[in-house]
Amino acid sequence: MRPSRVASGKSDLFRERLEAIIDLGHPLVRLAAIVPWSRFDDAFGGFYRPLGRPAKPTRLMVGLHYLKHVHDLSDEEVVARWVENPYWQFFCGFEFFQHEVPINASTMTRWRKRIGPAGLEEMLKASVGVALDTAVTSPSSLERVSVDTTVQPKAIAHPTDSRLYWKALQGLVRQAKRHGIALRQSHTRLAKAAMVRAGRHAHARQFRRMRRALRQLRTYLGRVYRDIGRKIAGNPVLEGKFARLLGLVERLMAQKPKDTNKLYALHAPEVVCIAKGKARTPYEFGAKIGIAVTNREGLVLAAKAFAGNPYDGHTLTATLDQAEAVGGVAPERVYVDKGYRGHDYAGAGRVMITGNRRGLTATMRRELKRRSAIEATIGHMKTDGRLDRNFLLGHAGDAVNALLAAAGHNLRLVLAALALWLAFILAAVATATAISITSSKRPYPRPSMA
Repeated sequence: MRPSRVASGKSDLFRERLEAIIDLGHPLVRLAAIVPWSRFDDAFGGFYRPLGRPAKPTRLMVGLHYLKHVHDLSDEEVVARWVENPYWQFFCGFEFFQHEVPINASTMTRWRKRIGPAGLEEMLKASVGVALDTAVTSPSSLERVSVDTTVQPKAIAHPTDSRLYWKALQGLVRQAKRHGIALRQSHTRLAKAAMVRAGRHAHARQFRRMRRALRQLRTYLGRVYRDIGRKIAGNPVLEGKFARLLGLVERLMAQKPKDTNKLYALHAPEVVCIAKGKARTPYEFGAKIGIAVTNREGLVLAAKAFAGNPYDGHTLTATLDQAEAVGGVAPERVYVDKGYRGHDYAGAGRVMITGNRRGLTATMRRELKRRSAIEATIGHMKTDGRLDRNFLLGHAGDAVNALLAAAGHNLRLVLAALALWLAFILAAVATATAISITSSKRPYPRPSMA
């Protein structure tokens, strides 16, 4: 059923309103008055069925996700802190202080799955609209964008053959036990010992012994794999239950070191290995994200997740299409690095690549120098947002996390601007008050001696 409204509490006579407790000049309170909450009710209303129990208020769910990515918190942390913070409760639409958590943390996971990446793009659009309303950016800035790609690492352990074989064997044995399949031998004790030996030999650079332990571990995995395959043959129910896991194990056992489509995590088979050329992290495991920001202020207009590891130039069209859909303006000038040579963009905007100076005006050269500022924006999204480690599942989780991290970054810019304006207003009021007090303290006239 469609979401219910947040209870107004007009009949509550025994509790004090949040407006009487908090500072109404706080940036978060001012932001709550600017965010167009009604647009989310209209945008997300079609994702609910007409019958059933009323869903949680849309403003509550949207507000919790904004706060989560503004402050880099998990679902559990943002729900726990919400109870302690009256400003967060006011931001989510409540009028009285709440002493209990409004939802279970798992509700946020189900809500994201229901809305999906296409629906959550509305939250990024709203953050850009708020930035325009507060003059953090101007409509002309949306026409000049900088584009780059980055890696959104997935929440997986560093992939090694020994660990992958051990995890696959554990998964097969666990699922066989769950469905009542008696194995000839589980090999769990021997496989764990082989995994430990492989890690120790690799650390000691004894690679011949390491490869011997890997062969043993792979043999144990193959025995369990074939044993389960024989015992579920002819049973369509069990074959359906084991289809995904057996497919992953078969893919794991068939892959070679130089293969392109390798498996790096059983719980996240969509993860790819991307070489970044960094000294500290030569390789990162996750998904490629295309980022588009305004060249002047660094406001994020697009955060597009891509499956696999496409060439940067082949991601430009999809990234700019999302930037146009979010900002409502087609980019006229696009600034990219040399990794976008041979790009696929055929729009009306002009693409300028770093190092190319021909036919550029002084303004274009100055804006091209500012292209590198997108690196700092990406760094803030990773350290201050949640782009540095994605805990959401599947390709949809990659897209959702990137969009919400971009929206959180935009709201941090807006909150910083609101806090700066508040400090400026308070300083001006203090200066005017000091001047009035000084002018009112005039010395008394000296008495006449006549």
